Amino acid sequence: MIRTPGRVRLAAAAATGALLAPFALGGCGLTSGSPMADDVRPGSIGQGRPLKGADLTVTSKEFTEQIILGQIMGLAFKAAGATVLDRTDIQGSIGAREAVKSGDADAMYEYTGTSWITYLGNDKPIPDPQEQWQAVYEADLKNGITWLPPATLNNTYALALNQANAKKYGTKTLSDVAALAKKNRSAVTLCVESEFAARNDGLPGMQKKYGMRLPASNIQKMDGGIVYTQVSKGGSCTYGEVFTTDGRIKAMNLEVMRDDQHFFPNYNAAPEINSKAIKKWPAIREVLGPITKKLTNDVARTLNGKVDVEGQDPHEVAKDWLIEEGFIKGG
Repeated sequence: MIRTPGRVRLAAAAATGALLAPFALGGCGLTSGSPMADDVRPGSIGQGRPLKGADLTVTSKEFTEQIILGQIMGLAFKAAGATVLDRTDIQGSIGAREAVKSGDADAMYEYTGTSWITYLGNDKPIPDPQEQWQAVYEADLKNGITWLPPATLNNTYALALNQANAKKYGTKTLSDVAALAKKNRSAVTLCVESEFAARNDGLPGMQKKYGMRLPASNIQKMDGGIVYTQVSKGGSCTYGEVFTTDGRIKAMNLEVMRDDQHFFPNYNAAPEINSKAIKKWPAIREVLGPITKKLTNDVARTLNGKVDVEGQDPHEVAKDWLIEEGFIKGG
């Protein structure tokens, strides 16, 4: 079973009291939501209001990054002239996916690995990110879903360490960590979540792929939030399991190890659009394209950190970023 991004992450809406209304599912359909009332105008996207007359519903899963991405999408549509219904913050992956598939929602940002493994039922991820997206794109057309080109934003597993230990050991990649473990086993101690420690796409598979044989005494299992704290301190564990787009990486100035042998699945974010909606409103492509290209791991860490670390509202974080990048203008 492959991890679905965000299922084990902090949901910022709950943690920070964000001003997003809770939404529920009634059967397979969405039952609540609120219109986006922002007075936003076209910047570099949405010129000529190509979505004027469109009534579009955006959705997302319930964790920080997804909520922010849903707000970015909705605000972009709004600036391009659409009337937008905000139905983000849906519990679990399946609910949001089924809403887009059924037409109860028109669009969301989804992850290629989640679709390929969780929804489409494949056992093995595709190592090349573009090939992974292409396979998902082709397979989902028959489900009434059209995928637009992906971002480099890749919300997957990684190992990280603090700056002091990064300078001390000089590791940059997981191969470097494996080599260090062979040379000095006591130097490689890990803090990980229990789920990561047990999953084949987690620690066991990673150790097998990289030839990294660590004794059980070198591995500590704990809650995900504590992992970041312990790695930042650098005492009880040198390396910790992190998610590559987590805001705490930047806030704690952690160094992320590159997965140089491409073990972990690709979870690149990309717009997932109901095919009927994009057929009716093809300008959705040109509205979202430039925005998606700007979404990197570093951008995600910054935006996620504003919510998870600083306690800001996801909607305002999304809006501020779009304005700062020149994509839209405020009223």
